[in-house]
Amino acid sequence: MRDNLLIGYVVMDVLFVTTGALLIIFALMTEAEMAKELTAETVVQDLLLAMCPLNAAIGNAVLVFITFLLSVPAIVMPGTRGWLKVHGYMTVVCALFTMILGLSIWFETLETRKNLSNIWNKQKPEVQSLLQVQLNCCGYMNSTSPPFVVDATCPNGLVAAARVGCVSPYSTIANNFLDRIFTGAFGIVGIDVALVLATAMLLKDRKEKQRYRAIDEKNSGGGF
Repeated sequence: MRDNLLIGYVVMDVLFVTTGALLIIFALMTEAEMAKELTAETVVQDLLLAMCPLNAAIGNAVLVFITFLLSVPAIVMPGTRGWLKVHGYMTVVCALFTMILGLSIWFETLETRKNLSNIWNKQKPEVQSLLQVQLNCCGYMNSTSPPFVVDATCPNGLVAAARVGCVSPYSTIANNFLDRIFTGAFGIVGIDVALVLATAMLLKDRKEKQRYRAIDEKNSGGGF
C-alpha cells in the first residue's frame, strides 16, 4: 500500500537538500567571481557580493547535508521514529540558521548608505574610478565629498560637479540586489518549515500505527 505521507516527506526532503546545494553553489561561485580581476562591468556586483556572509552560507549548506543524511534511516526503516525525531530537530536548527542569515542581510539594507560608505572608503582610487565609470557618477556623496577620482567619466571639476554622487545609484542597486538575496533565504526557510510539518505528520502517523499494532498483538495474544 502506498504511504502518501512518506512520499510527501521524501519530496520535501529532496527539496530541502536541494536548497543546501544551491547555498553552497552560490557561495563557491561567488568566491570564484570575487577572485577575478575587477572590471567596470563587474565591480558593483563583486563589491555587493563581498557583503554576503559566504562562510556562514557554506556552513549552513554543510549542516543541511548532514541533516539530510539523518533522514535516510527514517526513510528506509518505516517503523522507526527516533531518526525521524532527530531529523526534525535538525531541520529546525537549519531553518533558524538560514533565518539568521536572511535577517543579517536584511539589516544590511537598513543601513545601506552607511555600509556602502565604508566599502567606498576602503577601495583604492582605481576601484573607485571603475565605480564612477559604471555608475556614471563622480565622488561618493558628490564630486567633493569625498573628492572624485579623475578619469574618463570625471575628467575635471566642472564635469564632475554636473554629475550625481555615486551613493544614489549604488544604493538603489545594492538594495535591489540584497532584497533578492534575503528573499531567497526566507524562501528556503519556508521549505524548511514545510519539511518540519511533513516530519510531524509522519511521526504522528507512525505513532498511531505502532499503537494499533500493539493493540492487535495484545488482542491476538489474548485469544490463546
